[in-house]
Amino acid sequence: MKVRAAVLHEVGSPFVIETIDLEGPRAGEVLVKVAAVGVCHSDWHLRTGDTPHPLPVVPGHEGSGVVAEVGPGVAGVAIGDRVALNWAPYCGDCYYCRVGQRVLCKAFKDRIWSGVLPDGTSRLSLNGRTLHHYTGLSCFADYCVVHATSVVPMPPQMPLDVAALIGCAVTTGVGAVVNTAAVPPGASVAVFGAGGVGLSAILGAQIVGAHPIIAVDRTPQRGATARTFGASHALVGSNDIIEEIRLFTEGRGVDFAFDCTGVPKVQRWCLDAIRPGGAAVLVGLAPGADTIAVPTAAMVRQEKTLSGSYYGSCDPARDFPGFADLFLQGMLPIDRLATRRYSLEQINEAYEDMLVADGGRGVIQIADF
Repeated sequence: MKVRAAVLHEVGSPFVIETIDLEGPRAGEVLVKVAAVGVCHSDWHLRTGDTPHPLPVVPGHEGSGVVAEVGPGVAGVAIGDRVALNWAPYCGDCYYCRVGQRVLCKAFKDRIWSGVLPDGTSRLSLNGRTLHHYTGLSCFADYCVVHATSVVPMPPQMPLDVAALIGCAVTTGVGAVVNTAAVPPGASVAVFGAGGVGLSAILGAQIVGAHPIIAVDRTPQRGATARTFGASHALVGSNDIIEEIRLFTEGRGVDFAFDCTGVPKVQRWCLDAIRPGGAAVLVGLAPGADTIAVPTAAMVRQEKTLSGSYYGSCDPARDFPGFADLFLQGMLPIDRLATRRYSLEQINEAYEDMLVADGGRGVIQIADF
């Protein structure tokens, strides 16, 4: 079938809207009519080359839509179901799937980052030339073909633009707090970066009853946005930021700190901001070659913990519906993340705005539902 899609042909070039060919679903796959897609830095990293990936590629990984067709052997989802898209499909049978760490699925991980679907092939082409998938989704398009584990049914009343944000920002941010770190009530938290993921982490900290919740970002405007999402304090990042944070924690530092920027300098601030016995969690994805210096003696003497959180350590089949239910109950106002809206043809404008925005998330609306 012919579909409109955004295509990245080479690093440094803009996304181009093309009419491409999309092959229908094979066994274990689903065809989704795309409704909405979030504007996330991860797709931008393809354009800058910070995330090496085979090109040309159809980006888009934070999406939602309606099931249009199911391939042989697909269970648990039917034509007409409203779904959020999961960018970490899993086999269900490898070691990581068996121990409950599906986002680390070894069987599918290498194939997905090679720009193909889990069966090792592509469903995308342009004038006879193969196009690559991104994270097994490529949902900056009218339709996408994905593995069955990449679709998670949503409640019928769930707005699809909100469901799209569950597919990445919400799960990554809220999940880092509730899954990876398991922050307890009353713990002190600092969140570095007040974009879509950082604001979601703040929402997660609020849900679990953390206090204080300290937001750190590069501008007062983004800090002000963080306050409206539940941050009790908002600070502008500077070389004095650690001392500022200690002012709100009786000189100790916070119990938990989350870096949602992927910037090495800020990642180090995150580690320095925690108290002895505290935990720093790296959530934002840095360019592949970046590193930070870790003071190992201090880590030992102060019993600090440094960990990573990939996709909020989530189980998509469990967490996506759980976050949707919290939204519908009024406990997780993730609709407020969507602050800017665009058509697919405005995708380059959307990413230009993302780089200078005061927080929140841009959403590209592909279809009306």
